[in-house]
Amino acid sequence: MEAFGSMREETVAVLIYLRKLLNKIGKLDSYKVEPFLESLGVSLQEKFRGHWYPENPSKGQAYRCIRVNRFSREDPVLLQACRESGVQYSDLGLPRELTLWIDPGEVCCRYGEGSMFFSLATFSTKVEDKGRSHTRHLTTNTRHCSKKLNGNASEWYPKKMVPVKQ
Repeated sequence: MEAFGSMREETVAVLIYLRKLLNKIGKLDSYKVEPFLESLGVSLQEKFRGHWYPENPSKGQAYRCIRVNRFSREDPVLLQACRESGVQYSDLGLPRELTLWIDPGEVCCRYGEGSMFFSLATFSTKVEDKGRSHTRHLTTNTRHCSKKLNGNASEWYPKKMVPVKQ
């Protein structure tokens, strides 16, 4: 069984959002999107291992951030996923300034350094029966995410991405 407070759902929320963004931009050939996202999902899980703190979600926040801006035009984890999937980074066509924060319980996005961030997905935890049963409920900002994730997040996972035990 997957460890409580794992990063799987938050990672999938990022991947679904990026899939929508990449398809909208349309610079990356459609047949390359899924292999890229699969590589990214694995890379994110590997990167976050040991840096995921459900009891203190802001701890390690900068480490779990995907950031593209004028100082860092290529985010290292995106670059790694590109290499592993045979995608040219420039073919992603990402905005000049994009920040994604992947934290336990919430995934947020911001376009532009001075812009307001918005929530892509929030996860609330319901603890039942004195901590023996954990249920995570997902709420998404559907204005920014085309696929409703409530009840459907588990329907799509990159094939290579496996549950991570803490």
